[in-house]
Amino acid sequence: MDLQNREKFLTKLAECMGRPLQTIPEPMPKLVNDHAITRLTNRSQAQLCQEFIDFARVMMTDVVEAKESGLPTAIINICEKYGGGNIIVNNDERLKALGITDTLKAKYEHCYQWDFNSGDENLLKAKQANIGIVYGEYGLTESGSVVLFSSKDYGRSVSLLPEKSVVILRKSTVLPRVAQLAKILHDKAQLGERMPSCVNIISGPSATADIELIKVVGVHGPVHKIYLVIDDL
Repeated sequence: MDLQNREKFLTKLAECMGRPLQTIPEPMPKLVNDHAITRLTNRSQAQLCQEFIDFARVMMTDVVEAKESGLPTAIINICEKYGGGNIIVNNDERLKALGITDTLKAKYEHCYQWDFNSGDENLLKAKQANIGIVYGEYGLTESGSVVLFSSKDYGRSVSLLPEKSVVILRKSTVLPRVAQLAKILHDKAQLGERMPSCVNIISGPSATADIELIKVVGVHGPVHKIYLVIDDL
């Protein structure tokens, strides 16, 4: 459609709606409140974390709390509870520093570490894995969600394809809601920092209630979601 015909088309639409043609959008109305930004921000970090955990459990997420020194034992207990077997873990320096990667490799013969050089083998291993283990960037109190950033070493498939998904998360990184996450990403962009290739916000195990509002779990992703929350407050 050329510019002349576009103007005629838009003018005709405006006439049908009983108003003149508008080419400049009207200003946004003044907000009634600022709840989108300020909701839950009056909580202490400890209160945010407790509400985050409580809501995550409502969303059918298994939450395990542990001190940093107890993480190797906690991750093995979680894996044993959910059947062990094939494990896939992201190539994340934070998981290595916490002793989780080495603990899993020592315990499980079939523990695979994501390798961006391996291409399709990564996807195959993720499909075959019973448990996928990743490190969460942030938690969101309002929805009990975890935020995952993707990169060459943080494969999305590790948290999406295995039947069980474990996310390691620090209490100190729990945010009130998505508005604070958006501010963090905006600030990173303003500083010219490298942005994640994908940002996933995940709330509990895969589920849908599209048919007659009956909730069905495990439709298009993990059947079980587990948060291993590090008590670092």
